[in-house]
Parts: sequence; structure tokens; C-alpha cells
Amino acid sequence: MSKLDAQWLAEQADANFVIHAGWAQRRLAMMRVVEDEALVLIDSGLACDTFNLICRARLGHDLAAQRISAAIDYFAREKRPFSWWVGPADQPADLGQRLLEAGLRREDSELAMAADLRQLTLAEPWPDGLRIERVQTPAQLRDFAQVVAANWTPPDPLVLRFYELAAPLLLSPQSPCWFYVGYLGDTPVATAELTVSGEVVGLYSVCTLDGYRRRGFGGALTRQPLVDAWAAGYTVAVLQASAEGASVYGRLGFALF
Repeated sequence: MSKLDAQWLAEQADANFVIHAGWAQRRLAMMRVVEDEALVLIDSGLACDTFNLICRARLGHDLAAQRISAAIDYFAREKRPFSWWVGPADQPADLGQRLLEAGLRREDSELAMAADLRQLTLAEPWPDGLRIERVQTPAQLRDFAQVVAANWTPPDPLVLRFYELAAPLLLSPQSPCWFYVGYLGDTPVATAELTVSGEVVGLYSVCTLDGYRRRGFGGALTRQPLVDAWAAGYTVAVLQASAEGASVYGRLGFALF
């Protein structure tokens, strides 16, 4: 992809992430989203840095220190943990270093990837015994949340609580977040989320429970949302991949940007 394409993708990916991370919080009474041209701050009201975060920074050099300090101070006053997501389009260019100097620590790093859905081969059979359902009911959303919560040891109960609180919104026809659960029999074993927004779709929460990995479930849960996105008229998908997962997505046709 050209540099122009990469910049466009970075901006689109940021916009999609803001919807993924904050659409429900913006609409629930106990939660809030504070957004302006420079920054987005999302507060779920829960003591969980999965749903409390800062992102899409477009900070001028003259005000960067002030805005960084104010954002960090907000969560300090609220006594809630948070995470700050730094993306390729964020400004200033040395934002990551500035956050370290402000007292934050680097927790994790992921790779930004994108794909042209017109060039992907998505019509592969699902692994034997796997049934993929798009979430339509509170029970299915609980199954989704249970798999996602199992990313922590022990499973994080606040992940379950967030999806319980947000369920009426996330299950509404207006929701831009589409959720998927992969089942073996009646057991939920894998998940994915697709956020549809603007000119791209974003793939998130591709998770498989321990004990069910390396059986192709993650690949199947990646492909099915993209099939649905293509059917809905979208042609570009973005995602954030771990170093280990990048090779898996690369085989599907995703590339770094």
C-alpha cells in the first residue's frame, strides 16, 4: 500500500476504533465520552481499563503536555484504571515517549493491518463441529462476554458486567457492533466483533478459549464477519494483530500499514 493509502487507513482505523470503544459508553447514563478535535476520552464508570481509555490524539506540540496531563488527571480523580491507545495517525509523533515520561508504562503492542475484501478468499469451510452464530440475544451476548473475559486469569467479571449493562444498546438494530460466537455443541469457544463505521469495518475480539486453539476456530471467526461485511457493501477491513497473530491474518490477505 502506498503512503497515501497508509495515512487514509490510519485515519479510518482510528475513527472505527472510537466507535468500537465508545459507542455504547456514549449512550449509557453511568458512562461518558469526552471528545474534541484533539482527543477522545472514554469512561465506562467501571474499574476496568478495557473499557476506560484515551485514544485518537491529535495534539499540537504547544498543548500536548497540558492535554496529556489533564487526561491522566481525569482518571486519577475518578480513581479508575485506564489505557491509552497510540495509533499510527496520532500526533505528536513522539506521543508514546511523552506518555512514558508522564508516568504511564508500555503494556502491549499490536500491529495495524488492513485488507481489501475484494481480494480475499473467504469461502473456506468451517472446522468440523464448529457452529458460528451472529449474536442476536442477551444469552448469546453473555456467551460472547464469557469467552472474552477468559483472556484474563481469573476471568474478569467487569467484562461480563459491561456487556450486561450495554446489552440493550449493543443488541439494537442501530448498533454498529456486530458480535459473533463460535460453538462446539452448546459450548461457546470462540468470538469475534465487527464494527461497521465510515468507509471501513474493524475486526476486534477474535478470541479462542484455551484448550480449543490451533483448530482453525480463530480463522473461521475472522472470515465469517468479513463475509457479512462484504455482503453489506464494505470493501476494506482493518484490525490490530499481535506479532503471533499477524502471520495468521497475513495468510488471509491482510497486510501491515
